[in-house]
Amino acid sequence: MASTAAGLAATGLIPYANSFAIFITSRCYDQVRTQIAYPALPVKLAGSSAGLTQGPDGASHQSLEDISLMRGLPNMAVVVPADAVETRQATAAIADWRGPVYLRLGRYPTPRLFGAGYRFEMGRLWTLRGGTDVVLFACGHMVAKALEAADLLARDHIEARVVNVSTLRPLDAAGIRAAAAGMQRAFTVEEHSIVGGLGSAVAEVLAEGEAGETPPLRRLGVRDQFGESGLADELLENHGLQPGGIYRSVIASLQGR
Repeated sequence: MASTAAGLAATGLIPYANSFAIFITSRCYDQVRTQIAYPALPVKLAGSSAGLTQGPDGASHQSLEDISLMRGLPNMAVVVPADAVETRQATAAIADWRGPVYLRLGRYPTPRLFGAGYRFEMGRLWTLRGGTDVVLFACGHMVAKALEAADLLARDHIEARVVNVSTLRPLDAAGIRAAAAGMQRAFTVEEHSIVGGLGSAVAEVLAEGEAGETPPLRRLGVRDQFGESGLADELLENHGLQPGGIYRSVIASLQGR
């Protein structure tokens, strides 16, 4: 399928190819790398049922390294929408992107976060909640969880800024630095390995900033391990990615733990 999509793109078409995220990024990685990314063909790869929330199918089907694989490919853009509104808009918008795109999609039920006035743009951050104490950078399903965690933090008089990073590549480096400036702490929240995903992307940006201008960063996600079988909510709880777990991680960090 990946090779056929490359052939269609070479004739001037804009093909969309869909499969489970774990398969479309790993089983045919050589075809994606050599036949799609290397010639920068406009193939749009939709990886569905991504992340921990794939749930009971377990480690063999949970893609916890797909963002890392695709983000490391030259010419490949990476988009992780946060809700149905953004997914619909991103699916249409990537047709106009000149090169290949990996669109990461999940099966987990997510509330609607964006209203009628929202307009998805490649490479643009979107702040969903203002705050002056800490900043939570999130993508995909974790944006809604981060917003709920921000409500919990507000009860303790901790104001959390929540930023939706739906385009991990190209990444808005200036926007990341601006959102983190002046904060006590910065956090990334993802249902992906903290190696190579959103956490790594934000860490790279902040590490290249001017000395003293960025806060300490803690990456919240799957900590360098394979997944396991379980219900989606159980797995999110186990990895500290439910609102309560995010809240506790922020509190522990602010307390120096």
